[in-house]
Amino acid sequence: MTLIELTSADQLKSFLEKNIVSVVTFSAHWCGPCKASKPQLEALAKSSSKVPISIVHESDIGDLIHTYNVKAFPTYIFFHKGTEVQRVQGVNLKGLQDMLAAHADKAGASLPETGGNTLGGSHNVAEARALRLAKLEANVGVSSAKNVAEAESTKDESTPMDIEDTKPAVTESTLPTDEKDTTKDDVMTDAENVVEPDKKSPVDDLDPESIKSLTEEMGFSLLRAQKGLLFSTGKTVESAVEWLMEHQDDVDIDDPIPENAGATASSYKCKVTGKIFSKIADLELYANRTGYTDFEESTESVKPRTAEEKAAKILEIKELLKAKREEREEAEKVDHTEQEKRRRFMGKEVAQTREQMEKAERKREAQGRKREKIEQKKERERIRAELEKDKRERIANKGKLKGRLGVDGYAPSAIQYQNTESSGDEPAETAAQRPKAGSSANAAKIDEY
Repeated sequence: MTLIELTSADQLKSFLEKNIVSVVTFSAHWCGPCKASKPQLEALAKSSSKVPISIVHESDIGDLIHTYNVKAFPTYIFFHKGTEVQRVQGVNLKGLQDMLAAHADKAGASLPETGGNTLGGSHNVAEARALRLAKLEANVGVSSAKNVAEAESTKDESTPMDIEDTKPAVTESTLPTDEKDTTKDDVMTDAENVVEPDKKSPVDDLDPESIKSLTEEMGFSLLRAQKGLLFSTGKTVESAVEWLMEHQDDVDIDDPIPENAGATASSYKCKVTGKIFSKIADLELYANRTGYTDFEESTESVKPRTAEEKAAKILEIKELLKAKREEREEAEKVDHTEQEKRRRFMGKEVAQTREQMEKAERKREAQGRKREKIEQKKERERIRAELEKDKRERIANKGKLKGRLGVDGYAPSAIQYQNTESSGDEPAETAAQRPKAGSSANAAKIDEY
């Protein structure tokens, strides 16, 4: 089987309803460890013949993820008839394998995808082997005798030649600038204590009897027999035959076995910088800090530090923290000085602005008082002019005023109190308005005049 990609909540529900047993991997696109462990998850899904394994990202199913109470990425949950049985949190493929092995019996008996009879069917061992041999001979088109001869001729060449890795090594010049600065002072990596794995052929630990049974009795070539035992899950003859039946049409089925194939991973390695991490927590912290997401499992083991090395490392970390603290304090001092300068400058600006505003206010008040004085002076001059005009008019008219109070301004027409007869040339209107001789003026009769 292959790793099944689920892209919606409906697909997830359909997957759980369709399969009696299944494993769902809850992942996230932004999760570095999820991306790093996906190739190993695909390989595990490919080797799992009874339990289908799927993967779904939290952004594709929305709020449905809260139904399964997922608290970490990745999280592997084993379902039986849609009900959770067990879960494994974090990149723990060994725990996932143990979980699959512990609950694989819930899936019941499984048939090979290419057809045929089950290993525990009605046939005995000899009949089952004969049937499988006949099927393989029909597919491959090679006789049993020819395969046995090929096995005999290749017995002395069981170990493939080492293939030199052509991948260029990562040097300091190829690293980003921020990675150059942190390479020497990185306290999370254990690369300096890496122990190289033993240069041991991966086929040395295979069971000779199983190889002999596959080559001489079933007719497989030595290389294919070794691959079947090496890459199958059970490491038995039956599991090797199932693996060979599933991969017999692969393009690289007859390629040499790579070095360290089938070895157990004991650490994690960054493909970009080559740093080795013994713990997944260190890997996650490094991935979050640097942004690297391309990691792989490694067979290189990390040698534990001695007490002296731990003490030296702790001292080194303390010195580093002290230097960082001093650097931060210096930066804070400089920042405090700059803030004080800005505060003083702003204080001066505010004082100058306030002084200018007060000066402008005083100037406006002085201009207002000056304007009032000018207006008062003009009013006094106007009144004096009116009085002078009335005085001249009285002199010219023998104490009489001809003016009247009108809308044009101050032009009083005073009531004349004369006992003399009006002259002959006086206008009739004026003579009619003058009170009769011998009468006394009365303010209550002012409307008569």
